[in-house]
Amino acid sequence: MNKEKLTIIKVGGKIVEEEATLYRLLDDFAAIDGHKLLVHGGGRSATKLASELGIESRMVNGRRITDAETLRVVTMVYAGLVNKNLVAGLQARQVNALGLTGADMDVIRSHRRPIKEGIDYGFVGDVERVNVGLLGDLIDKDTVPVLAPLTHDGNGHLLNTNADTIAGEVAKALAARFEVTLVYCFEKRGVLRKENDDDSVIPRITSDEFRQYVADGIVQGGMIPKLQNAFEALTAGVHEVIITQASAIHAPEEGTRILR
Repeated sequence: MNKEKLTIIKVGGKIVEEEATLYRLLDDFAAIDGHKLLVHGGGRSATKLASELGIESRMVNGRRITDAETLRVVTMVYAGLVNKNLVAGLQARQVNALGLTGADMDVIRSHRRPIKEGIDYGFVGDVERVNVGLLGDLIDKDTVPVLAPLTHDGNGHLLNTNADTIAGEVAKALAARFEVTLVYCFEKRGVLRKENDDDSVIPRITSDEFRQYVADGIVQGGMIPKLQNAFEALTAGVHEVIITQASAIHAPEEGTRILR
């Protein structure tokens, strides 16, 4: 039996926090055919609000240290301001969007990240499971989930959870039910051979090439875990993973395709 297609788009905070890029994203996302799901960030807005409230934002390896005060801020920003602006914008474009955190209907259950190498990330979650049945039923009813980067532990605690990870885990879980294309959108046109040359996009990357690019220093920093997530998703049954700009969602020749 042929599976129905599902497109999962993950967008970073910068895209959804600026009016011009937000409106372009909403138009492009609304125009995607068939089933779809959106995962979003919102870190810059969280950092700005924290600063206004006199709360220091601390990052380690690009990940936010989330103490109790910071958790309150990211919950307000991610689940509130950013998520509901996206939902309202999609409703205006006749997309029946439903904004969710992992805690809503127990969609994504996590555990608090253990202390590693002396680093306590605080209320940061590592995903344990995704409620495939419920998410799949929503999607089958032509509801479009819009997932904020928050999960829960089942014991009443919300957990700040990396949006790339959420997109990857949701894609892997739903691959049993749908033919999933996972698209990671960020500021660059794709994975670049030269960091400051936007025209040096690598069109396709296999796992062997990835290892060589890391060894040669071509792929580094935050792109390494992004690509690791992509290969894990493919291994778990996701049909296709693409890394591209949000403005290129409908340009199949753009971006970098990750291949098994």
